[in-house]
Amino acid sequence: MRAIWKGAVSFGLVSVPVKLYAATESHDISFRQVHAADGGRIKYQRVCSIDGEEVPYSEIAKGYETEDGEMVVLDDDDLAALPSSSSREIAVEKFVPSDQIDPMLFEKSYYLEPEKTGAKPYALLRQALLEADRMAVVTVAIRNRTSVAVLRVRDDVIVLQTMMWPDEIRTPDFQVDPGEVKDSEVKMAQMLVETLAGDFDASEFEDDYAGAVEAVVKAKIEGGEVKRTPTSTKTGGEVVDLLAALQRSVAAAKTARGESVPDEAEDDSDDSDQTDETDDEPAAKKTTKKAPAKKADKKAPAKKTAAKKTAAKKTASKKTAAKKAS
Repeated sequence: MRAIWKGAVSFGLVSVPVKLYAATESHDISFRQVHAADGGRIKYQRVCSIDGEEVPYSEIAKGYETEDGEMVVLDDDDLAALPSSSSREIAVEKFVPSDQIDPMLFEKSYYLEPEKTGAKPYALLRQALLEADRMAVVTVAIRNRTSVAVLRVRDDVIVLQTMMWPDEIRTPDFQVDPGEVKDSEVKMAQMLVETLAGDFDASEFEDDYAGAVEAVVKAKIEGGEVKRTPTSTKTGGEVVDLLAALQRSVAAAKTARGESVPDEAEDDSDDSDQTDETDDEPAAKKTTKKAPAKKADKKAPAKKTAAKKTAAKKTASKKTAAKKAS
C-alpha cells in the first residue's frame, strides 16, 4: 500500500506521527459504452448547451447553479478565497461512547500506521480506546478540506473513518403505519430472529455478480467472440500480422541469395505487393538492407566461372605439350 497522507494525531500534549492508507478498494464491475457493430468506444464531446459549440478545457470554469436555475461562474480568485486547510494534524476533539455514533454517518475508511518514533504513543492510544470502549472524534484536513472523523480500533490497528456532515443525512419523507400488531405475531417474529441468530463473518458472503460477469467474459474470449479494435493489445490479429511479416522477410532473403522459395511464401510475397504502401514500408526497408548481400552473391558465381576457364586453359596446354613430345 502507498501512504496518501502523513501527519500526526494529537490529543492533549501527546503527538503521534502517522501515515494514512486507504483501507478499502472497489471491486465493482465497470462496463464501457461501445458501438455494438465493431466494439469502438463511444466518445463524448464537451458541448455548450447554449451555442452548441465544443468547448476546450481552457475555457471551462466552475459554476454554481442557484435554486431558480441561474448560474454563478467562479474564477480562480473566487476559489482561492474559499476557506481551506493544509494542516497535517488529526486533532482529537473528544472521546465518545462507541454506540453514540450512527454508522450511517461513516463515509471513507483509512488505516493509520505509526512512524517509528510514534510506535509507543500509538500503542497507548489504541489500548485506551479499547479499554474505554470509546471512539475519538477528530477533525482532519484531507485534500485541503476539513472533515469530521472518528478513530477506532480494528484488528489492533487504529482506523480513521471520515463522516458525513449532519445536514448530508436525509430524513425519510414517508411514514409506516403497520396497523394492529398481535402479540402472537410478535412472538413468532422473535422466534424467527432467534432461529436465524448468529455471528457475522464477512467471508461467508461473496460478490456473485462480479464472478458471473467474469465467467461470461472468459467464455466469450475462449469462443473467439472478441472485437478487434485499433487500440487492442495482445490480440491474435497482431500475432498473425507479425508471422506474415516474418515469412515475407525470410522469402525475400532467400530470393536475394538465389535460393528457391516455396509457393506458399511466394504467394505471401505477392499478396504483400497488393497491400497499401503504408503496410509495405517496413518490408521495403528490410529488402533494402539485404541489397548489398544480393550484389555480393551475383559476383561470387562470376569468380568461380573465371576460375574454371583458367583451369581449362591449363589442361589444354598440358595436352598440347604431351602430343608434341610424342
